[in-house]
Amino acid sequence: MISPTRLRPWHLVVGVLVLVGSVLLSVLVGAAELGRDRVLAEIVAQLTGGVSPLSEREAAILWDLRVPRTVLGVLVGAALAVSGAAFQGVFRNPLADPYLLGSAAGAGLAVTLVITTAAQSGLSIPVQAAAFAGALGGVGLTWLVGRSAGPDTTTLVLAGVAVGAFLTAGQTFLQQLRVESLQQVYLWILGRLSTTGWREVLIVLPHLVVSAVVLCLCARLLDVLGTGDEEATSLGVHPGRVRLLVLIAASLATAAAVSVAGLIGFVGLAVPHLVRLALGGGFRIIVPMSLLFGGVFLVLADVLARTLLAPAEIPIGVITAFTGAPFFAVLLHRRRA
Repeated sequence: MISPTRLRPWHLVVGVLVLVGSVLLSVLVGAAELGRDRVLAEIVAQLTGGVSPLSEREAAILWDLRVPRTVLGVLVGAALAVSGAAFQGVFRNPLADPYLLGSAAGAGLAVTLVITTAAQSGLSIPVQAAAFAGALGGVGLTWLVGRSAGPDTTTLVLAGVAVGAFLTAGQTFLQQLRVESLQQVYLWILGRLSTTGWREVLIVLPHLVVSAVVLCLCARLLDVLGTGDEEATSLGVHPGRVRLLVLIAASLATAAAVSVAGLIGFVGLAVPHLVRLALGGGFRIIVPMSLLFGGVFLVLADVLARTLLAPAEIPIGVITAFTGAPFFAVLLHRRRA
């Protein structure tokens, strides 16, 4: 049965307010002590054209390091969360995540290939470009393998498992050939939001905008697919076309996020479930609210990553795993009860 739940204006208001609060918290704290009152005064000065209370160096730390990193966290978290919601809707499986179809394995192999061989060969290939191409390549290979075996989603999932295992094996083989590059590869695998400007933000933003628009427009169709293919067809929906469109959009958002932040787990799993538990099971709520709260989740995780062991920094993938895994254990226990 189609969920009667609809997106209400107060949902968006609360989501935006929580997101703004998390962004403000992230901007106020950091390794460099700028003073929270002075940072607030600097933001007000920039909005009103007033006099900046920060020195040139302090302003550079704020606007070229801290603010871009926070914005990048919002975009990456939103991309992973909305992709997870889309995958869960397409496969009608609450355990589906953005990396289900081999995007993580493809990106990992491509990045490892660049790190271990590009330097020796004299090539200059950006890690972000390699990760983006690898993620899309992994999904494309999964789609080709899955469609050759059958049209159903179960076959596609099994193809994703097989392709992911094959690509991961290739990555492990390359790592063993170049043991000296293991640390650099694992730092990328654990995930990070390090940035020295707005370049990474500009990489993710256009892909996320396109994907988010498509997925929000398809949210109602995901609810229809939940009734079954026969019922959806009788209502004038073409299940195969909808699934393909949603998978392309979700994979594009995932590839963009992976290309700049590495492999950050549990965001695409945990956030859609939190939204579902708090607001209802309709994808007309889950998809747009996952965009907002995915950003909140990752920004707050990044705050913890930067402050728990300051001045040292914990990989953000470790933080999301520490917070996401216990949540999932509780969720499974509640479902059993």
